[in-house]
Amino acid sequence: MKAIRIHRHGNVDVLQIDEIEKPIPKADEILIRMSAAALNHLDIWVRKGLPGVPLPIILGSDGVGIIEAIGKNVSGRYNFSIGDEVVIAPLRFCGHCENCKNGKENLCSEFGILGESRDGLMAEYVSIPAQSIVKKPIGINLYEAAAYPLTAITAYHMLVEKAQIKKKDWVLIYGASSGVGIMAIQIAKAMGAKIITTVGTGAKHKMAQKLGADLIINYKKESISRLVRSVTNGEGADIIIEHTGANTWSESLRSLKRGGKVIICGATTGPIVKIDLRALFIKHQQLIGSTMGTLQDLRDVNELIETGRIIPIIDRIFDYSEIKTAHQRLEQGKQFGKIVITFNK
Repeated sequence: MKAIRIHRHGNVDVLQIDEIEKPIPKADEILIRMSAAALNHLDIWVRKGLPGVPLPIILGSDGVGIIEAIGKNVSGRYNFSIGDEVVIAPLRFCGHCENCKNGKENLCSEFGILGESRDGLMAEYVSIPAQSIVKKPIGINLYEAAAYPLTAITAYHMLVEKAQIKKKDWVLIYGASSGVGIMAIQIAKAMGAKIITTVGTGAKHKMAQKLGADLIINYKKESISRLVRSVTNGEGADIIIEHTGANTWSESLRSLKRGGKVIICGATTGPIVKIDLRALFIKHQQLIGSTMGTLQDLRDVNELIETGRIIPIIDRIFDYSEIKTAHQRLEQGKQFGKIVITFNK
């Protein structure tokens, strides 16, 4: 079978389409014929050189496919059948520790992400533990089903579990065109919040409007904190979804309300920032780290999708043979929505 792998870190030239053996499912696994996988910024970071990545590695954390074979220990525990269309949770976890038993898989000591700590989903076939698989939501196609798991559960966990979002909260979400941004806007809107987001172009401004943002800031031309303060009557945002890092950090702190929360899931522009602790404790503000989400988050997101409250957004679909072009498009920030890779185009 064909698989998209890297054997060393570097630019897009290290991306290879390898011919490898088709996996055989273990007793607790399900063999899936992949229909589509989606790119995340994680794929770029893994390709360029995250520490600890085992090489060679199949890239890809998001994917959807059709069940082709079921391990002998799976049938009695899970309601899966051959031919089912299924979404793969991007989580790697043990399934038996106290955190996993309590539905906190992202706190498991063995937690990892597909395509980073183990082989990912950009292959014609994958064999995945049944505990990491859910049925595809009704009402979306296979390409759309590949375009939401990692970013949606990340955004949902940040907003609902960590920030405890409430109706009429003002939420600042960076990067309306990013995967996390698109999902966070829709999830926050579904919860009755008021949305402030950022864009860098007029075209992305129009797309952010369609998603339901209440205030859209062109970060290249306008002061984020000034406009946030203005629209919130000088108070600031209740919640800030921060995944960009160094370039926006000072604006985040200036935009935050007394008693507000900054939820942090990434540092795309750099991880090193400065904090004035006095402002933090005097204003009762909270900085909260968050990585990925849980299986329950994925189930909750699927319900939002099936009821039409959030919609996976696709930027472009590429054949697997165009993987280098797809990486370049994401790396250059040209997309609005998810870039999807298919082996069946």
